[in-house]
Amino acid sequence: MGMMQEFREFAVKGNVIDLAVGVIIGGAFGKIVDSVVSDLIMPVVGLAFGKLDFSSHFIALGSIPPGTAMTLDALKKAGVPVLAYGSFLTVAVNFVILAFIIFLMVKQINRMKREAPAAPAPAPAAPPEDIVLLREIRDSLKR
Repeated sequence: MGMMQEFREFAVKGNVIDLAVGVIIGGAFGKIVDSVVSDLIMPVVGLAFGKLDFSSHFIALGSIPPGTAMTLDALKKAGVPVLAYGSFLTVAVNFVILAFIIFLMVKQINRMKREAPAAPAPAPAAPPEDIVLLREIRDSLKR
């Protein structure tokens, strides 16, 4: 069996394809959650702290070259080490919201699995007539 054939068998297994679909959907879902956090939640949080854009909060850890704008992007481009705690908080809030949504989904799926009634076990099929006759003959010969 060639390596390509083994790889093809591995790649078309159901769980590999399911994983690929999950990664793709998860990436898209992550973008939605990122938008909810950055466009809806963080502005409200930023407003509570007196600034509208919370993700631009930072502390410069090195000397700032003269003429460099005091923005996060400009300082990073100038090579100044920056503690970007606002970006970190945005990512942390993204993670918490995403984890909570996934928790709710798994909880709902588990509840639906528990609510589904278990199918009754099928009654064993009656043996064919020739088997019944052979058993009767066997039992009568034992007597």
